[in-house]
Amino acid sequence: MEHCTTVVGLDVHKGTIVAAVLPSGSGRAAEKVTIENHPKMVEKMVRRLAARGPVEFVYEAGPCGYETQRQIAAMGYRCSVIAPALTPVRPGDRVKTDRRDAEKLAHFHRCGELTEIRVPTVEEEAARDLPRAREDALEDRLRARHRLSKFLLRQGRVFRETKSWGAAHRAWLKTQKFEWPWLQQTFEANMRAHDDVEARLEMLSQQMMDLAQHPAYQIPVRYLRCLKGIDTLGALTLIVEAQDFKRFQKARQFMCLTGLVSSEFSSGQRVRRGSITKAGNAHIRRVLVEAAWSQRHRNVVSRELAQRREGCPWEVLKIAKKAQARLHRKFWRMSCRNKLHQVTVTAVARELAGFVWAIGQHFPAVGAS
Repeated sequence: MEHCTTVVGLDVHKGTIVAAVLPSGSGRAAEKVTIENHPKMVEKMVRRLAARGPVEFVYEAGPCGYETQRQIAAMGYRCSVIAPALTPVRPGDRVKTDRRDAEKLAHFHRCGELTEIRVPTVEEEAARDLPRAREDALEDRLRARHRLSKFLLRQGRVFRETKSWGAAHRAWLKTQKFEWPWLQQTFEANMRAHDDVEARLEMLSQQMMDLAQHPAYQIPVRYLRCLKGIDTLGALTLIVEAQDFKRFQKARQFMCLTGLVSSEFSSGQRVRRGSITKAGNAHIRRVLVEAAWSQRHRNVVSRELAQRREGCPWEVLKIAKKAQARLHRKFWRMSCRNKLHQVTVTAVARELAGFVWAIGQHFPAVGAS
């Protein structure tokens, strides 16, 4: 970035925005202002600062989303959104305020020390929110089931015939009656909560199936479904979360996004690697880990998988077949070496991310027929 440009670091909150103005050729912020987080106030501040010369804005990604970036970009000025987890932090710095944060952002951005993220379009963000809403519903259903089962356990009601939440278990739940009315009311309330969240989950799943038929996602979803363990919902989640696989030049870069790479703390001659970083997209990581468990089964092509692969390009099928053989072999090699299941599945999921990236390079360009 050119040093003749004024850099404005923004600390964006729900109610306010703190701006630190770092003029060209200066090492200290010349101005620190606090404004209301409202489009009219943001526009007024941007036009006032832009009247002095070239200006660029930067702020951290957070719960306030990308509306500030989109507004400033629509006005014709550059606004970068950076990854907060990769912002440098001095070990001895124990003072944190909004003004200091804004000034540090301006300094680090001018020095090129910040990692800029790709801001999704409004359509991409809308498509991404739907799978996340479904994941929230999955968590809500798990909590509802725990509440119900633990309530029954306290009353000595335990279902032991088959696995829980199957057809037999649901029929058993409908037969449960309690002598005290308060217990019966509590049981019915827990059942209603579970049924409501299941209905919401079913609705969101159907909406995701409809979204997968959208022209922008139909072919990419079909390609990723060639991989064993990844079906429509998982494929759609990977696509909307990654946004554009071709922005990753190497598979290793996509693996870093998943947070499945090992952490490391090496010094001198000692090399020390720890658990996975988890410093990435948790939604992608969940899909990959769930798909990795399927590699423990026999290395065969089921009828369903064969149907999913029908009509796909030869290059995509070649990658999918290579992935199925390699990941199955890796799973059982590590299992035979008495590796923990969690370690084995994590390693398989990390390699699966590389195959997902490879298939993503064959996605058609946006707008192509």
